[in-house]
Amino acid sequence: MAEWKNLDTLKSFQALTRFKDSVSVKEVMTGDQGARRVAEYSVPMSNGLAYNFAPKQVDDQVLSALKDLAREAELTDKFAELYNGAVINTGEKRLVLHHLARGQMGKDVIADGVNKRDFYVGEQKKIADFANKVHAGEITNGAGEKFTTVVQIGIGGSDLGPRALYIALENWAKTNGAFKMEARFISNVDPDDAAAVLASIDVAHSLFIVVSKSGTTLETLTNEQFVKDAIIKEGLDPANHMLAVTSETSPLAGNSGYLAAFFMDDYIGGRYSSSSAVGGAVLSLAFGPDVFEQILAGAAEADKLAANEDIMKNPAMLDALIGVYERNVLGYESTAVLPYSQALSRFPAHLQQADMESNGKSVNRFGEPVAYQTGPVLFGEPGTNGQHSFYQLLHQGTVIVPLQFIGFKDSQIGTDVIIEGSTSQKKLCANVVAQIVAFACGKEDTDKNKHFEGGRPSSIIVGEKLTPASLGALLAHYENKIMFQGFLWNLNSFDQEGVQLGKLLAKRVLAHETDGALKALSDLFEI
Repeated sequence: MAEWKNLDTLKSFQALTRFKDSVSVKEVMTGDQGARRVAEYSVPMSNGLAYNFAPKQVDDQVLSALKDLAREAELTDKFAELYNGAVINTGEKRLVLHHLARGQMGKDVIADGVNKRDFYVGEQKKIADFANKVHAGEITNGAGEKFTTVVQIGIGGSDLGPRALYIALENWAKTNGAFKMEARFISNVDPDDAAAVLASIDVAHSLFIVVSKSGTTLETLTNEQFVKDAIIKEGLDPANHMLAVTSETSPLAGNSGYLAAFFMDDYIGGRYSSSSAVGGAVLSLAFGPDVFEQILAGAAEADKLAANEDIMKNPAMLDALIGVYERNVLGYESTAVLPYSQALSRFPAHLQQADMESNGKSVNRFGEPVAYQTGPVLFGEPGTNGQHSFYQLLHQGTVIVPLQFIGFKDSQIGTDVIIEGSTSQKKLCANVVAQIVAFACGKEDTDKNKHFEGGRPSSIIVGEKLTPASLGALLAHYENKIMFQGFLWNLNSFDQEGVQLGKLLAKRVLAHETDGALKALSDLFEI
């Protein structure tokens, strides 16, 4: 059994602190040395991806120290315990099994008397069978007409991940003949959200997926009723249009008000649930079960890499270690995720939840306060849009923000236009290359307003093209990076008590059980 220790008690971490400011990004990325680093500081990922960390503040000495840290922190052993069914979620005393939803990595995991891999595969098969029948016109609306749209009703992990993956593959699916149904998403309890979606679709030809593990999520149930009222106003029976993704013990399970119910369990947290029925139902209906299986296969390949003890063959672990070095030795407080792919426009939003909800903790997995910084603030937008927005601060601001670029050599659509001697895709790629060097090397200018200090560290994940398999690999890379960082910080990355207090107070407000500032603020809104 691996030992769970705080980061600052590890001898290898103390040794790592000696290297603070030992590497100048500006120096190592200039001239021939920079060219050599780009070639050497690259780690292959699965599905045609590669993690290049040449512009990071590391050298061979730092990498050696990071290897020692990974070994002393027993990262590989802890991951093995996780996928073999140990109770890694100490706060809720649960297993952590999202990896098992996309592939068997270790021994059989039996929980609640059930083989969990068999359970997840069984639900995937149920979803595939249902989706195929919808696409074939065997499951129709009350008038016997085919469904053309699917709407997911959920919030948090029931929305962000599936929405990001759908947007990422929408154009790919249309180009490759895999587009089956349009997908829309309702998440915010703000009635304007549901109203806008309902106004943009043909309700009579739409399926609605209600996603709530407990079957009691207030925002989701409120939006479900909003949708049901709209269906009834159309003279239709909601039971012919509604699906549920929930746990087997929730009020939504076995309910005649739903065409079908697909199940998840407590061992897959919401922000890690895109690999489960939470993502499987909407993505299989939108693109077909085969595409969802390709996503899972890409994720499973990345998971296998994450089990490698050698950090130079384990890009997720290496990415995590460099991130902890930046957070706890170099003192950087934020990270920007910058995909140079419009298809990944909502991927940073998904990662905000996955990362900040997982590692935004100030106590360790035993409930004891930690004396070091943990998860960074994460934000991002797609390039080149971001260049005309917040890059000013990133280039010339008073804080240094480590950057994580994502880029692809080819577009998804296969067509392009040539303007001034180059295609749109080449212009996109030129911009990401230019930004990496600009951040690293800067520019000297006697006019201080035009001076760029440089020395801004970055990495980039480069791929051939964004496909279902490469998207799955990208998803798993970041999930595993977050996991390894949680291990290093000795956190429980799989509960989220920080979201509960606001929910409890909101219920008090709605029940008019308020006093003090809570009552005064409630009065402002005439609640």
